Amino acid sequence: MIGLYILQSLKNNRYYIGSTVNIDQRLAEHNQGRVRATKFISPLKLKVFIPCTSVEEARSSEYRLKKYKSKAIIEKVVSDGIFPWNHKGL
Repeated sequence: MIGLYILQSLKNNRYYIGSTVNIDQRLAEHNQGRVRATKFISPLKLKVFIPCTSVEEARSSEYRLKKYKSKAIIEKVVSDGIFPWNHKGL
């Protein structure tokens, strides 16, 4: 399943945002230390997975969400399970 995911480090509580076509495999890669960006902050827990219709949508959503650079916005996405730009009234 294609989509965007947000992981949280159990070591330092920081978030990591990514996109994938196979969430189970990708989470395993993160926790096995096979992803350079998260190698030193594992173990990681999947906080939310948001399905996308294509790899292009997942990647563009990943980059768009990363541009916000706000922990509060990431936590809102985790709690609501939708992208900030899909909230009504924003």
